[in-house]
Amino acid sequence: MQETGLTKKRSQFGFFWHQFKKNKGALISLIVFLGIVLIALISPLVWDYETEVIGMNSSQRLISPCLEHPFGTDHMGRDVFARVCYGARYSLVIGILAVLISTVFGVFLGSVAGFYGGKVEWIIMRIVEMMLMLPSLMLAIIIVALFGVNLSNLIIALGVSTIPHFARNARASVMTVCGKEYIEASAAIGEPKLKILLKHVIPNAMSPMIVQATTRLGGCIVTASSFSFLGLGVMAPTPEWGAMLSDARSYMWEYPYLVFFPGLAIFITVLCINLIGDGVRDALDPKLKR
Repeated sequence: MQETGLTKKRSQFGFFWHQFKKNKGALISLIVFLGIVLIALISPLVWDYETEVIGMNSSQRLISPCLEHPFGTDHMGRDVFARVCYGARYSLVIGILAVLISTVFGVFLGSVAGFYGGKVEWIIMRIVEMMLMLPSLMLAIIIVALFGVNLSNLIIALGVSTIPHFARNARASVMTVCGKEYIEASAAIGEPKLKILLKHVIPNAMSPMIVQATTRLGGCIVTASSFSFLGLGVMAPTPEWGAMLSDARSYMWEYPYLVFFPGLAIFITVLCINLIGDGVRDALDPKLKR
């Protein structure tokens, strides 16, 4: 039985991969994104954080891009290439953890509301609607303002601000699955409701949530960079891409490379994530393919 289940899982992944790789843009984006992740992982092994990334070297100030410094140096004499590569760690961690918070809590609340219905659904959805009264960005700003400006609060703020959107989509998806014959059959043979929800309903309702989480990751990276640029997120001298843009504002006209390379890093990362999201959507629901 165990072997059959493993084979089934492999065949499902194989089908997903077969559909996903048909989208050449998504496949190339996945390769580029994995390269960015690899850069983020090996950065601490290549550069010393204290001396090369946030340290000051006045003799190397504002050197234009050259062989020794491919992206140039900033007003503190720090190598921009090292800071951009190291900054991938912060941007990716913020995006992934924020999406994880949104997905876990949003899917849980939406699934419980859609499956149990009645008073439970009414209470959960009223709370969700109250959260939706404020735009996601405004809600995140309020959370950061209340609890302070630091990395942890930024991740929590970005995660909490999009829980309502995940909850609403999860509820709709779960309600669709609940009408299927195999759910009614599970209830008819006396399986506990919680087991039906966890074993049958949520796994079969996750496809839209996976797609939403994938596309939301890019949005979280852009929003986190915006917060850092405004002074509400990661603060200098931490080499987060948005903080680097904020730090370079005073020098952007004379030394445009200071904003070009961090901005390009954000652009490429978010573009890759969005194209991967398109590929995941098409692979999970081939009917959407043109």
